[in-house]
Amino acid sequence: MGCDGGGDARRTARRRTAGTHHRVGGCSVKTDVLVVGAGFSGAVVARQLADEGLQVLVIDKRDHIGGNAHDRSDAHGVLVHPYGPHIFHTNSARIFDYLSQFTEWRPYEHRVLASVDGQLVPLPINIDTVNRLYGMSLDEHTIQAFYDHVREPRDTIATSEDVVVDAVGRDLYAKFFQGYTRKQWGLDPSELSASVAARVPARTNHDDRYFTDRYQAMPRDGYTAMFERLLKHPGIHVEAGVDYFEQRARLLARHVVYTGPIDAYFDHCYGRLPYRSLRFEHQHLAATARYQAVGTVNYPNDHAYTRITEFRHITGQEHAGTSIVREYPQDEGEPYYPVPRPENERLFKRYEALARNEAGTTFVGRLAQYRYYNMDQCVGAALKAAEYVLARLDYRSASSEPTAGRLQAASRQGA
Repeated sequence: MGCDGGGDARRTARRRTAGTHHRVGGCSVKTDVLVVGAGFSGAVVARQLADEGLQVLVIDKRDHIGGNAHDRSDAHGVLVHPYGPHIFHTNSARIFDYLSQFTEWRPYEHRVLASVDGQLVPLPINIDTVNRLYGMSLDEHTIQAFYDHVREPRDTIATSEDVVVDAVGRDLYAKFFQGYTRKQWGLDPSELSASVAARVPARTNHDDRYFTDRYQAMPRDGYTAMFERLLKHPGIHVEAGVDYFEQRARLLARHVVYTGPIDAYFDHCYGRLPYRSLRFEHQHLAATARYQAVGTVNYPNDHAYTRITEFRHITGQEHAGTSIVREYPQDEGEPYYPVPRPENERLFKRYEALARNEAGTTFVGRLAQYRYYNMDQCVGAALKAAEYVLARLDYRSASSEPTAGRLQAASRQGA
């Protein structure tokens, strides 16, 4: 599918004959709904549609389900996250209760330390962070006065640099944010939208939790086990190791739910949307019971990697050894993060306009909507997208088409 459109009508003509037969290895595959991607967005949509009686085929080009949240035991029996740490947190009772149908939970509050000036200090910045770095004795009554003294007020908050410097000043910005952001995104904070830095606010108390959401927990048996239960339904058939773009001519469906990169769907006809990728260096330490004091340690200014995560903190698993992962951001590779810059958003809007004309396809998820969604936001967007698909197939009425903006709002509202 290129930028000229028109392909949707041809596919719709084929879909009118679609039944419920699944054989990816055969000459053709027919189903009610084809879901491209078995991560949070795809799996939740598939389950919702199957619960309504539709036959759903879920495909993923990887050899496993769960997307980037997939977990598995390494060669030493330690449960690890191959694609980096995924910590579940949400303020939405609706989303937490929904996922609770498919997993029991292990309460877990993630904590992060940052290696700065030879010390490991709490992140996000809080009272203890400031006191340790500057040898001060501030408390909840005096910390804001400190921030007010060091901050550099900005009339307009447009970039990530603006957010941080306006809140905590130049020195803390340099210690915690500038170097880390340059490694993580390959760009200076002054080149990134304000939304990036807004994810990690400075605090005026001693709270050292990385997240403050109402619900913070990890699936007791792991994410993959949760996805297996989510997709275990007589109306769902899953095929891993299937590339949609290689097989799309044979995949006949009344409707497609696409969760991959939106620019790839349209053959990059307007150019490629920038995504940031990661390289993961996993290591097992057989003789080490505990590598670091918390789940993740950030390295804003040292080393080529951004952070080290030790999985035993996150999973609660008991093991004689421990497994860690170092993360090295890079431009090439699997797309992980949409790069939040105004010019990228403008390019996405051009692809979104094409997507609106694809009546037979719904686009949902971090890559398809070019949004830096958390996992709970992916679930919220997927629940909304399922309502839309049901309406398109005359299973249920829906109030509006799930554009990226509306789905993003829906995922934030949650309950």
